[in-house]
Amino acid sequence: MSVTVILIIITVGISLYAWKNHELMQNWIFHPYSVARDNSWHRFLTSGFLHADYTHLFFNMFTLYFFGTAVERTFGAIFGDTTGILIYMLIYLGGIIVSDIPTYLKHRNEPAYRALGASGGVASVVFSSILFYPTQDICLYAILCIPGFILGILYLMYSYFQGKRMGDNINHDAHLYGAVYGMVISLAIVPSAGPLFIEQIGSWRLFG
Repeated sequence: MSVTVILIIITVGISLYAWKNHELMQNWIFHPYSVARDNSWHRFLTSGFLHADYTHLFFNMFTLYFFGTAVERTFGAIFGDTTGILIYMLIYLGGIIVSDIPTYLKHRNEPAYRALGASGGVASVVFSSILFYPTQDICLYAILCIPGFILGILYLMYSYFQGKRMGDNINHDAHLYGAVYGMVISLAIVPSAGPLFIEQIGSWRLFG
């Protein structure tokens, strides 16, 4: 069983359980105001395993499955299974944590603000995958197939407009920061991916 599938199972299980356990939800949700006052730093990570509803959960896990599988295999092929898994976890879990830092700085004095979701980690994996395979088709429901970098753009557009709506406890702003983190870290680890990315995009535009 792949690490991606294991992460999905764990996230789905915790999310479903938290919907019935109010105490867990409140203790794990990202609440910058509490972090600043009681040092509950675990919220940076635990909030990534919580989701607002079935749609939010499905969207994130569906995206993670398709992009995460590719990223996991890529790092495994380059660095070997053990190191590849560690790097993959750095991309995903690191994305969850790092993408919440700007949110913490922005909302740490707002008692009412709360956020949750794996958005930052998923975005990190998405854009790591796009770095390596920008023109590879991702098929939605086996009907609509579009290049990964276009799906990534649509993902960010969704995040932007949902972020403007607010009010759903989903940290949509984390998508942007997670995306940047995932691509930058992946590029730092595999510098040769940069020129290949440009080459693939160029070929797609010419022959796509």
